[in-house]
Order: sequence, then structure tokens, then C-alpha cells
Amino acid sequence: MIAHAVWLYYRFPLSLRLVEEMLLERAIVVSYETIRRWGKKFGPDYARRLRRKQPSRDDIWHLDEVVITIASRKHWLWRAVDQDGYVLDEIVQN
Repeated sequence: MIAHAVWLYYRFPLSLRLVEEMLLERAIVVSYETIRRWGKKFGPDYARRLRRKQPSRDDIWHLDEVVITIASRKHWLWRAVDQDGYVLDEIVQN
């Protein structure tokens, strides 16, 4: 979750409040001030790695689907993972 918030902030031209809103859409409640602190602590190293690693057409992404039970109801967890094992995105659907 922290990595995803920092990634959104450094990878795209988003404000802290927009990142807060995007996380809230995924039922992750965190304040923009917390995201700012995470960015200050983890951001410089993460931004360096983002600049160093340029996406290429040879990159491989994997999409994984898992059925999970939440409150006695079936839900589907989707995860997109790149070739290095970094989680690109996750979503739970019912």
C-alpha cells in the first residue's frame, strides 16, 4: 500500500489529495499528509529507481485471478505483476 501510494505520486503528475482519493476508491483510508510523509521518507530512492528503469516492449506482465471469500460472499482478486515481481495493480470485484 505504501509502495503503491508513493508510486502514484512519483510516477504521475498527481497531487497528494488526488492520490488520497484514488486510494480511497480502493477502500484504503489514508490522509494526504501521511502520503506526503511516505513520499519524503521513501520517495527519493523510489524516484531514482523509476527513472533508471524504462519500460520496454520486452517487459512481461502477469495477470492473476483468485477467488476469495469476504463476509461469506465470493469475490475475485485480480493482481497485475511485472517480470520482477513488482505488483502493478490490485483490484477486488464481487
